[in-house]
Amino acid sequence: MKRDQLISTFSQLGMALHHLGSQDQWPGYASGLTEEEFSSLKNLIQRQKHHNAWFTELSINRAFMGWADLLQQEKLESWVQGYNFSQHPKRIGIIMAGNIPLVGFHDLLSVLMTGHHAVVKMSSDDQLLIPALFELLEKYAPEIRQRIELQPQKLQHIDAIIATGSNNSMGYFESYFGKYPHIFRKNRTSVAILDGSETDEELEKLGDDIFQYFGLGCRNISQLLIPKDFDLDRFFGAIIGQQDVIHHHKYANNYDYNRAMFLMNQVPVLENGFLLLRESDELFSPLAVVYYHRYRNEEEINSFLNAHREDIQAIVSKKHIPFGQAQAPGLTDYADGIDTLQWLSELA
Repeated sequence: MKRDQLISTFSQLGMALHHLGSQDQWPGYASGLTEEEFSSLKNLIQRQKHHNAWFTELSINRAFMGWADLLQQEKLESWVQGYNFSQHPKRIGIIMAGNIPLVGFHDLLSVLMTGHHAVVKMSSDDQLLIPALFELLEKYAPEIRQRIELQPQKLQHIDAIIATGSNNSMGYFESYFGKYPHIFRKNRTSVAILDGSETDEELEKLGDDIFQYFGLGCRNISQLLIPKDFDLDRFFGAIIGQQDVIHHHKYANNYDYNRAMFLMNQVPVLENGFLLLRESDELFSPLAVVYYHRYRNEEEINSFLNAHREDIQAIVSKKHIPFGQAQAPGLTDYADGIDTLQWLSELA
């Protein structure tokens, strides 16, 4: 397939994801799907929570709408402009994460848009949605089947690899795949910087940055940097609209467990019934917990950011990513700061 064919195919997929994610009724053939196909995918979204309770219908619809926004022809054309399209395709292994719906889709898109073949090992937590999208792509362009291969066990017969996992996975990745050209990704998380002048609306949007996907994504906020005199009651008041998160049983279990551990160990925390705030200089907080650090000046902020530079995925503030937009990355917001398209274009 040529690149313009791929762009057309993925833009068709984007339109279908928009209709699916917006909870519309079957929109006719504008979605590129029959009514039966549309209903089948809707049912898959509803069934997904039985396979992975974190993948709620709301979370999946949010992921679909995010990708629908990105998979527009103009955005795809602008993204790939200036990058080589391989005339000698390589077999690129992709080990996908499964912490939030479709989190590995960007790597698949990157591999195909640079002319390579994708050899995909899905996460056990996201084994239904990715194949469903593959089937949609094949419906729009049957020849794409020759470019995508699913390997449910271990990856074989590859020329290079992109692997995403936990910090503990790095040893495994190095041992098994270190001999290949590679991009290995470990845990990352995100921070928010408040200066005290934030409006209630901005603090409310910060709640989205914390709670979307239950805080499981690398772009979710796990650390708040706040001025010495910042009133955290303002923060708690602004995020009250997120309180329904506690009704999700797995989130509630994490909240109760962490609360009990803090109490048992006499660790001071603030709480509002669905979020625990603990003062700490650490970056990675447990689920249902957000750390906060009170700073005195901008020098302290810069020192903190520099110390954790390799572990921070996104920074939300008035000067960085706007409040409420942490989970809306663009096509060029690469997971580890490495330009995946450039790396793939340069594979000999």
